[in-house]
Amino acid sequence: MTRASKVVAAGSTLIALALLASSTAAPAPGPPTGPVMVPAAGLISFDSCADALTELRAAARASVGPYGFEGSVLFGDRAALAAGAEAKGQLDRSATPNHSTTNNHEAGADEPDVVKTDGRRIVTVTGGALRVIDPASRRIIGQLDLPGEETAAYWGSYRLLLLGDRALVLADGSPFVAVDRAWPGPLADAARLFLVDLAGPPALIGTYRIEGSVLDGRLTGGSARVVVRSVPRLEFPFDADESSDRVRTRQNRAVIDRAGVESWLPEYEWTAGDERHTGRVDCDRLSRPKRMTGTSMLTVLSFDLGADRLGDGDPVSVAADATTVYGTASSLYLAGQQPRREADLLRGRPTARDQVTEIHQFDTSEPGRPRYLATGAVPGWLINQYALSEWDGHLRVATTIGDVWGEGRRSESTVRVLRRESGSLLPVGAVGGLGRGERIYSVRYLGPVAYVVTFRQTDPLYSLDLTDPAAPVVTGELKITGYSAYLHPLPDGRLLGVGQEADGQGRTQGVQVSLFDVQDPARPTRLDQWHLSSGWSAAEHDPHAFLYWPTTGLVVLPVNTGLRLLRVDGNQISEIGQVTHPSAAKDAARAWMRPSVHRSLMVGDVLWTVSEAGLRASDPATARSLGWIPTT
Repeated sequence: MTRASKVVAAGSTLIALALLASSTAAPAPGPPTGPVMVPAAGLISFDSCADALTELRAAARASVGPYGFEGSVLFGDRAALAAGAEAKGQLDRSATPNHSTTNNHEAGADEPDVVKTDGRRIVTVTGGALRVIDPASRRIIGQLDLPGEETAAYWGSYRLLLLGDRALVLADGSPFVAVDRAWPGPLADAARLFLVDLAGPPALIGTYRIEGSVLDGRLTGGSARVVVRSVPRLEFPFDADESSDRVRTRQNRAVIDRAGVESWLPEYEWTAGDERHTGRVDCDRLSRPKRMTGTSMLTVLSFDLGADRLGDGDPVSVAADATTVYGTASSLYLAGQQPRREADLLRGRPTARDQVTEIHQFDTSEPGRPRYLATGAVPGWLINQYALSEWDGHLRVATTIGDVWGEGRRSESTVRVLRRESGSLLPVGAVGGLGRGERIYSVRYLGPVAYVVTFRQTDPLYSLDLTDPAAPVVTGELKITGYSAYLHPLPDGRLLGVGQEADGQGRTQGVQVSLFDVQDPARPTRLDQWHLSSGWSAAEHDPHAFLYWPTTGLVVLPVNTGLRLLRVDGNQISEIGQVTHPSAAKDAARAWMRPSVHRSLMVGDVLWTVSEAGLRASDPATARSLGWIPTT
């Protein structure tokens, strides 16, 4: 058996890696500290399935413990799939009114969400059904009950992408059961995709199922790329006896030693009309980073939403973990924390030496499967995709490194600038020393400028000038109590922050919205603040929940279970009112329970809000209800 591996050359297929979130904060920014980085090795392909199996087994044996893989799920829901569709009504194809869009990170890279609109219609996917709403008549004109969704009717199970008269629904929850054989072990979770035609009554024209769960997706041009994470199908024994951890680990390693390569390679099946096809990711579509755990697989699928079927998704997989997907109109980045060495795991809490994020860049400028370009590595952790930004041929990366949990609080954050060269993402400049003893809570890049918020007891808002990639500098710093977990740009040199107020010891005291003036890079200031004690907002961790309507300065964000409508006018934030949804409970004893309102959008001069219970049309100037459409 050949053990040699080869590096995937630039121009080959897709692959990726994972990431963990954390950060820092403090005075006197300066050169970054921590380990010196060397160029990261590129993605590695396998010479054969036998070679892949040998390396996967070895990595999995080193990762398994007495109770299996950390964080893995061994048993899935065994509910069967069932089909059904219902549609009614037609859409009035009149002139398209002005409307809001999903609050995406980058222009040209649409992100999946539970509601989309093109101005002519509103499309939602909640409670196991896709619904089409006509905002002009304020009624549901089409509904499609999604197959197999009986057991997954909860918020967050579904997301969708919309392109013309086609919707692609991304769903998680049901087990994957191949149609051509009995399942030999524990059921794997299945990521499911539904291609829906909206030209008339909503019609299901294609489906796709693959082992795993949807990590994220992007729509660029007419191509949708969906990233799926799966775990190996290994049934570890449940030992009811009081065996030692050493014995349990030995038993689990024996299971790994008996497993074939098919235990790691995801199976999929897709349909188009009466056609049904099955398959498995091939070994020649599998790659890995230099170090891997063997405990998960990342698969990237590519679909043409202009076609009449999804097809096999042209899948490619990498034997790695992943938690961060960042996309632009022409690139897809997959970032992840580099696995720790087996000997390092015995030390418990990771040291600065262990904290390395690998980043893989792919070209998505053309339809179809992305083309691998380069790999890089930086010290520390990312907080989320907003810590990454591609601009003017460079990639900017904000990370935190160090121990933010220990008593010494030895941590700090750094913004680095990378450039692609000969298949590597190489560092060309960095500025560190941000928030010593703290961690990053939010990042926002606006062209050559960046804003970074760190927090432990106070909230330094740093402004950075990245005009010269080789010499980024901190230009200003503002210290206030609390923090902003999401930053949104406004006109006229303003910046809006959504987060939590806090006392001098860092104890949070409820949701706050801060209006910053960042016109002077040396002196960022807070102009106004809106604060609600004991409140919280989903927009703190999910930017899709945030809406800003520049025409009127309207800001809408979920607070607790309802929505608060604010207005930004000049240097002030004022409250307009709040929107709630009625209870969907069928019995009087639960009628007091209100559903959480998670999304808002503008169509013409009407504010629409969405929950599991239905949609409400409201006057954005007064918060007065104009109509209610129940969906339960």
